[in-house]
Amino acid sequence: MVNFPLSKFSDQQVSFNQESPVVYENNLVEAMTVRAQSSEVSDNLQLDCGTLPTKEHQDTVDKTQRISNCQQITDDLPKLLDILPAEIRSLLEQHAERDSLIEVIMDLGRFPEVRFRDRAEYLSDQPVTIEQINHCVERVGSFSGDNRAGIEGTLHRISAIRNRPGEIIGLTCRVGRAVFGTIGMIRDLVETGKSILMLGRPGVGKTTALREIARVLADELDKRVVIIDTSNEIAGDGDIPHPAIGRARRMQVASPEHQHQVMIEAVENHMPEVIVIDEIGTELEAQAARTIAERGVMLVGTAHGNRIENLIKNPTLSDLVGGIQAVTLGDDEARRRGSQKTVLERKAPPTFEIAVEMLERKRWVVHESVADTVDNLLRGRQPNPPVRTEDENGKVTITRELPSAPVATPLNGRSRGHLTLTTPSQPKGWRSSGQMKPLSLQEPEPARENSMFEQLLAESWSQQELLGQGMQMLGPNGEDLPLQVYPYGISRHQIEQVIQILNLPVVLTKNMDTADVVLGLRSHVKSHSKLKSIAKSRQIPIHAIKASSIPQITRALRRLLHMDDPTIPDAADLELFAQNGSEDEIEALEEARLAVEQIVIPKGQPVELLPRSPKVRKMQHELVEHYRLKSSSFGDEPNRRLRIYPA
Repeated sequence: MVNFPLSKFSDQQVSFNQESPVVYENNLVEAMTVRAQSSEVSDNLQLDCGTLPTKEHQDTVDKTQRISNCQQITDDLPKLLDILPAEIRSLLEQHAERDSLIEVIMDLGRFPEVRFRDRAEYLSDQPVTIEQINHCVERVGSFSGDNRAGIEGTLHRISAIRNRPGEIIGLTCRVGRAVFGTIGMIRDLVETGKSILMLGRPGVGKTTALREIARVLADELDKRVVIIDTSNEIAGDGDIPHPAIGRARRMQVASPEHQHQVMIEAVENHMPEVIVIDEIGTELEAQAARTIAERGVMLVGTAHGNRIENLIKNPTLSDLVGGIQAVTLGDDEARRRGSQKTVLERKAPPTFEIAVEMLERKRWVVHESVADTVDNLLRGRQPNPPVRTEDENGKVTITRELPSAPVATPLNGRSRGHLTLTTPSQPKGWRSSGQMKPLSLQEPEPARENSMFEQLLAESWSQQELLGQGMQMLGPNGEDLPLQVYPYGISRHQIEQVIQILNLPVVLTKNMDTADVVLGLRSHVKSHSKLKSIAKSRQIPIHAIKASSIPQITRALRRLLHMDDPTIPDAADLELFAQNGSEDEIEALEEARLAVEQIVIPKGQPVELLPRSPKVRKMQHELVEHYRLKSSSFGDEPNRRLRIYPA
């Protein structure tokens, strides 16, 4: 038995949103049993908290280092150094930062180079010769179709650069390490059984995380795991898999172009519950992954690309997130969305339900619903996924950065018909960590002079500016602004239109956990007992409105922000009610506004407007409702018109 020191890991706690801590399974490494199947080591090899490795197992697990109080690193660095020429090996063995080595670069006619996590340096001033390169090639396994080779029984990877005749003139010797405990940040997601896609740039640790996920699923969650190991990078070179993958099985691939066939073969022949794939890079592999997911098998895979946006723009891999297709909308739907008639939409459910963007080794962005993220991106909305970070003590913190609401400003000084949406450049805060700071919004240009409504807005913006000077602005429940609103039964497009045009400090959310208030349609809320019970248990107020109309939504949001005074008449912003911003719509709305403000309210007399189309009359009705007045249409088409009555 080989024991590794891990004295403080049993006390590790992972906290979420500064709430009650979630304690992961104690002594993760202690519970892990690694079975060495080689002929040299036939007994079981167990990792737990205790003494250092004994000398008899030095060849199997050469080195174990303690990282961040919760991880252990196992590598076989001497075996990699053994294949190097003597002059390069001796320099590396004496190097002070040998333990953090990532790659050794040997290019013909150039100085040998070593790369570490944050820098690179030349190892000597003697150029690499062809004899030195051949010395290395003779001591590693055969190179496959992707010009990769390995060292049997290790995780090291040797990649070759060839000249036009096919001779090897350069080598990249990459150190392979098994890091136990590296997936603590997403352990809860692994246990859900949903398919997970790991994204990140080369060298950020995707394969290392994939290897540890396979071990945890096989050893600790008792899943039947099969690894599709195209370049022998996950389970090492040779016929016997590296102990770092635990009880998971490994299927090797003869050539990279056959990876998709081996993926299907694994499902058909070996009855796996989980398939692990590294570097999905072709359309055939993406289609094979979808086929596997449709058969009910959990997938864990990696792909190159920093963000989900990269996959959406990549026609080869876009099927991993559902695929993209162009859809032509009808006139009514295009007007409702406020978009063009031809839009991009997701074609199918995503192959991977969860995506993890590995921005850094200790900072991962988690998309728990890839479908929602892709839909938001295609509709021009910026998602705000949680960001998980791990500190030096192994404590995981989940934060969520809120996107700021777009600000509507007139284009070229025009106040009607054309709007330009801009986003404030002020720093955004962290709501879920309890450190969220209210947004500091820019003061909009006044569209009309002496407008009472816009004076109220100007006062609210000036109050926002005082926040940075120590004055705190609170929402209806004492929470910080911007206000998190959970809409129910109300058109999100209409709410977003009001927020954008009036520049309100409001953010829509699809998560009840982060909501400050529920804004719903009265008829829907009244019959939804589950919504009311959830809101009551979480102490979230419900604000109901009669209809999903612009005036009702505007009045409700202003009331929630304490900006509504029933004793002060409202001055309407015509941009709220115009759908396309055409001259005909603006002219009709201006006619109704002047009739209300100059005749109906001050003189108490009814007014008849000019005949308009049904669509424009509907806008006029909403504008009249904004003033808390009643109106009706009378007459026959095409002379049907609006009549406005005093209160």
